[in-house]
Amino acid sequence: MKLHDRVTEAERICCHKFKRIDYVIAALTHPSAAEGRPVTASYERLEFLGDSLLGAIVANDVFGRYPTMNEGQLSRIKTSLIAGDMLARVAEELGVASLISLGESEKGTQARGMRKALEDVYEALVGALYLDGGIEVAHEFVERTLLCYVTPDLAKRPLSPKSRLQEVTQRDYHCGPTYKLVGEEGPAHTPTFTTVVLLGDQRVGRGKGSTKKESEANAALDALARLGYKSEVNISMERYVSEAKEGMHVP
Repeated sequence: MKLHDRVTEAERICCHKFKRIDYVIAALTHPSAAEGRPVTASYERLEFLGDSLLGAIVANDVFGRYPTMNEGQLSRIKTSLIAGDMLARVAEELGVASLISLGESEKGTQARGMRKALEDVYEALVGALYLDGGIEVAHEFVERTLLCYVTPDLAKRPLSPKSRLQEVTQRDYHCGPTYKLVGEEGPAHTPTFTTVVLLGDQRVGRGKGSTKKESEANAALDALARLGYKSEVNISMERYVSEAKEGMHVP
């Protein structure tokens, strides 16, 4: 598909005519297709901005929509909505996949790689819409494409180890955990990652995994056990690890 056609289709999906075409072009450009060009040529910076905006938009919506829910219930809904697999599914339904510009190194990527790209592009589009049209335009896009999936049942979904650790540490320690990758071993096609989780300057957990997400999940589980919360984790780790290996995020 030609660039002009991709931009036109993206504008149709977003219901917005971009004044700065470079924003929407960057939002649709995978980093592999922008090698050797300025950092603004791919969606990475826009994804960073869109991720933060998306969290705020969803949090504001569910906060107002469910005035009797507690923090944990609201967090479950928010986490379910902004999970990678949800964003990838929404982006795919919108028809974004055919608009993404991939470099040669990524064109043979299987479903896992495309899911991650779809997630990233959705967030990048939110960032692009905010920069080009303001928060109202970004909010309208999120409301039309993502907030329509909000239901009270999402508050009942089990939390991943990372989300559970975030919840209990915010509640009991008044600070959130941070994750630090401290090791990567083995061949490129079968690496093993090691991650530690910190509360402030104190290391409270450590985990290994075949993906960074898996190592972070195992570090969070270790931290929950060390801090005395492991029995509260209501999740099947077998399912979590399986989906983490596929590049998905379990809410």
